[in-house]
Amino acid sequence: MEYKITGKRNDIAQISSDEIIIKDTQSALDLIATVHYETDCEKLIVNKENIAEEFFILSTGIAGEILQKFINYRKKIAIVGDFSKYTSKPLKDFIFESNKGNSIFFVPTLEEAVRKLDSAE
Repeated sequence: MEYKITGKRNDIAQISSDEIIIKDTQSALDLIATVHYETDCEKLIVNKENIAEEFFILSTGIAGEILQKFINYRKKIAIVGDFSKYTSKPLKDFIFESNKGNSIFFVPTLEEAVRKLDSAE
């Protein structure tokens, strides 16, 4: 796992990895702690490919559990990828509502991820 620090205030850690780094609640907590310790960043950018596919099946409850940890620890996250392959209306609604907030974003490009996180306070 590697980090690139970005953003107007150098407070965003863009995470790159060839592996799935978020697969359950514990792996999300480990990521939050590791990124905070190694970069001191409060905002994270993660590629969709680095998240277990079960996350995107809302009925598993994994997405809610994981994203609640980010909220509890006052971390903001942008998940970058193409979400058009998902046809689940609940997931589309979840993504839509998340993007209206100030902590969790599902975006198609890295540039949009940085822009959303830069404006999130």
